[in-house]
Amino acid sequence: MCDAMSIDEDLASLAIRHALAVGAEYVDVRYEYRESRWLLLEDARIEHVAYSTDRGMGIRVLVDGAWGFYAVAEPSSSDEVKEGVENAFKLAKGSSTRLKDKDRVKLADVKAYTDKVNIGFKKDTRERFDELVRLARDADHAMRSNDKEKRLHKTSISAGYDYVEKLFMSSDGSNILQRYMDTVMNISATAHEGSLNETVSRTDGGRGGLELLEGADIIAKASSIASDAIMLLNAKPAREDKATLIMDPDFVALLTHEILGHPSEADRVLGYEMAWAGGAWWAGMLGKRIGSSLLNVSDDPTIEGSLGHYMYDDEGVKAREKVLVREGVLVGHMQSRETASIFNVEPNAGMRATGYEFMPLIRMACTYIKPLDYSLEEMIKDIKHGYIIHGQKVPSIDMYRYNWSISCQYARRIEDGEVVEGPEGMLRDVIVMGNAPEFFASIDACSKQYEIRPILNCGKGDPMQTLRMGNGGPYVRAIATVKSVAV
Repeated sequence: MCDAMSIDEDLASLAIRHALAVGAEYVDVRYEYRESRWLLLEDARIEHVAYSTDRGMGIRVLVDGAWGFYAVAEPSSSDEVKEGVENAFKLAKGSSTRLKDKDRVKLADVKAYTDKVNIGFKKDTRERFDELVRLARDADHAMRSNDKEKRLHKTSISAGYDYVEKLFMSSDGSNILQRYMDTVMNISATAHEGSLNETVSRTDGGRGGLELLEGADIIAKASSIASDAIMLLNAKPAREDKATLIMDPDFVALLTHEILGHPSEADRVLGYEMAWAGGAWWAGMLGKRIGSSLLNVSDDPTIEGSLGHYMYDDEGVKAREKVLVREGVLVGHMQSRETASIFNVEPNAGMRATGYEFMPLIRMACTYIKPLDYSLEEMIKDIKHGYIIHGQKVPSIDMYRYNWSISCQYARRIEDGEVVEGPEGMLRDVIVMGNAPEFFASIDACSKQYEIRPILNCGKGDPMQTLRMGNGGPYVRAIATVKSVAV
């Protein structure tokens, strides 16, 4: 079924047969090809363009209730594949001798699929890379055209694509080929005056071709990024204030990612993934209220254009929407076949790996807060004193993601139902702080307007795996504390 020039289906099939022959009770193989090309443009100069290709096979076997995994880079012969299988088997066998019976892996049953999925793109970025370079140059020019007083210290644009072909085969009978392309651009401007440096940035793109950037109004956004960075030089820091906030979809994306998405991963709920703030603040609370009745959260890999879009996960499970929170009640988690067996639920396509060389982990795909029916104007009008939070920067969270602080690009004051425009209403170096139950209980409005934002570097696991995904939501109104790090 696989007609990809870069992937040899016969070698993948051999791995399945050989693993069963040596005694594995289950085996799956991910055979992947990746092509990447990225550019970095700094201060109107192309600093570098990097091109790479990679191909390899990840072999995962289950032996006596224990996993073994081995990756083979650039496999070219049956002997290499058989050796990889045997190494995976030895690792699993060794682990199995140290497991107690209660800790042995059991897999929830899944349907086997034979399918070929092309996640489409209209403009192949591989063939139009010169157009991507031109768009990056035009965006840089737009930033510099706004710098009449020469206050921009640095402009930076990174842009590129990853093209992936991924074959999944399993001893359950699945044979699935997926192809997709990610096209992304990050734009950043830093303004400088005296001892003050202010940076504003934005990422656009998603799973698709160059059309995603051409339709994203990149030039206007680049101009606005530079203007905002320059304006922040005249902005004031915010004094600590617990108040009503409206958070824009970009900020909500990072908030959702850190405080709703990661705690929804079943391995974290079970306490299996404690590295890198690996707990879950709502562990053991399925069926209980964790927020306002206006809070609805889903993870949905089927959302087209999102960096987390796929039709099958890395266990061959067919993708579907996972409802995590319904009207403020925690109703579900992201599951693997292994954790689904523990929770006695169906697997829901939550497993992904960064590449063939890694074991898959439970990961977000496209986790977002669902929109409601408010307009942004209505949400602002009701606030006597508060703030509107623009853009995401850096999160800081505790081990269970209960207490959190997230810095934003900037904030604006809201007074008597109106946003205070200009430098006098703009606040710099702002962090937003809260604790999860109190914050989510305070949500009293979500806009009808919403956006899924690209998240480029989410880390999880040991060894660390970085992965892309989508996160987002509407404008959200709630109560939290703002404070500038400069105060």
